Amino acid sequence: MHSELRQLVRSQLELLLERNNLVGAKALLVPVQPVDIAEAIEGLPKSMQVIAFRLLSKAEAIEVYEYLDSTVQQSLIQEFKRQEVLDIVDKMSPDDRAKLLDELPAKVVRRLLSQLSPQERQSTALLLGYEENTAGRIMTPEYISLKENLTVRETLERIRTLANTSEIIYYLYVTDTSRHLTGIVSLRDLVIASPEKTLGEILTRDVVFVHTDTDQEEVARTIQRYDLLAVPVVDKEDRLVGVVTVDDVIDILEQEATEDIYALGGVQSEGDNYFQTNLVTVARRRVVWLFVLLLTNTVTGTIIRSQEAILQQVVTLAAFIPLLTGTGGNVGAQSSTVIIRGLNTEDIKDMGAGKVIFREALAGILLGLILGMMATVWAYWLQGNLFVASIVGITLVAIALLASVAGSALPFLFRSLGLDPALMSAPFITTAVDVIGVLIYFNIAKLILRL
Repeated sequence: MHSELRQLVRSQLELLLERNNLVGAKALLVPVQPVDIAEAIEGLPKSMQVIAFRLLSKAEAIEVYEYLDSTVQQSLIQEFKRQEVLDIVDKMSPDDRAKLLDELPAKVVRRLLSQLSPQERQSTALLLGYEENTAGRIMTPEYISLKENLTVRETLERIRTLANTSEIIYYLYVTDTSRHLTGIVSLRDLVIASPEKTLGEILTRDVVFVHTDTDQEEVARTIQRYDLLAVPVVDKEDRLVGVVTVDDVIDILEQEATEDIYALGGVQSEGDNYFQTNLVTVARRRVVWLFVLLLTNTVTGTIIRSQEAILQQVVTLAAFIPLLTGTGGNVGAQSSTVIIRGLNTEDIKDMGAGKVIFREALAGILLGLILGMMATVWAYWLQGNLFVASIVGITLVAIALLASVAGSALPFLFRSLGLDPALMSAPFITTAVDVIGVLIYFNIAKLILRL
């Protein structure tokens, strides 16, 4: 559904609810996909969200609820009657239910878990027992597990029986009597095999899998690297306990990319939707970095004030400080951005830190020479002073080299310290290059002008 059409559905739904035309509102939502219904409900005023949600059938409500933003889920849950909550949560897929329970108060979680059906409670407790952001936390136990001695004919009959209770049927996982993962059979292999063959004869024993404590980003990279639709999850004893599907990976990649972008911009993120967060909370998170940058920028001002003697003799030097610091910050930000992205995607994994930094240093020198020559010509044309123009050009080369090295080396340093490289954000590098760049500028000026 195109964005214009989704917006039209939301506006029409709101209009019908304002007029208390519940029959018309319900009819409007009949042909709409669950994900689009969820988006329409999220765009409604809070007082209308519950009304719109209650217009859905139980089956629709369960599916739509899983697409809703967590803040809207929690808002709705306060309005539902107790039994309505239990009916919805009990029928959610275990991985989506875990995401919901993760963000609810502990008291609510305990109340919900205590009244789930035994099978669903066991599945949810299994997921909640693993660390956040790991394969164990995002996996689903809804998969089909079979034994090697089953024939293809028996397996197909088993699939027909279990398909409705399994999230995936395109991969069939083969385990031994102790639930150890021994192989995998694709639905394609099963269909083209002779009915009398056993799974042991057609399975693939070289299985790609992850452990329950594997970081969710690594899980996403594994699925991406091997072009999988799902990856099995095993515990420390290599027993099959769940699978992570490609739709879960898409959510992970979006979440991780958002967090990295926020970090690169110097904005703290705690995983919630930035645009639905209270403005006071937004300001509190952003002010930390801004306060640090404010303090470091005062260092630049202090350095400039300490060079008053030079500036009084060659006033034109002051005119080019913004040009130099701005260019240096931009070069550093570019380097840090590509390096951090390369670390996240493992594109530079085989190159090594030294080779990557050296390459960025060469790029910095090349950029500095190009920009330096242009800045020299520009400065001479503006001021008519060859000495000042030379100082600007030489300084720009030095600053570009410094910014490239800093922007590429600091993310590696952060990662070696066990910190997120994205924390080495563009604002931080920009400010650091500003301070050192100004020092370089005045020292080159002293050397050339012999002051």
